[in-house]
Amino acid sequence: MLNAFRILSLIEGLSLITLFMIAMPAKYYFQVFDIVWVVGMTHGLLWLAYVVMSLAVSHKQNWSVMFWMLVLLASVVPFACFVLDRELKKQELEVAA
Repeated sequence: MLNAFRILSLIEGLSLITLFMIAMPAKYYFQVFDIVWVVGMTHGLLWLAYVVMSLAVSHKQNWSVMFWMLVLLASVVPFACFVLDRELKKQELEVAA
């Protein structure tokens, strides 16, 4: 379950970066309005799945409330998904050992 959450975290983080770096500039600089709706809706659905799955994983992995809150913070900070991925890989290796 932790590996699936890691993958979802990366996909959600990339959707946030896509929203900020591609869709928003396309809307405001090139007046391409449809892309923001598609990318924004996709990111929103991925974010909801991220929050639900983070709750399930936090209970299974016995995360502290503070760590879970940092995981949630990583979902709204661009490029934080890569830092979180490194931390989750460490946890995955500890569980496997």
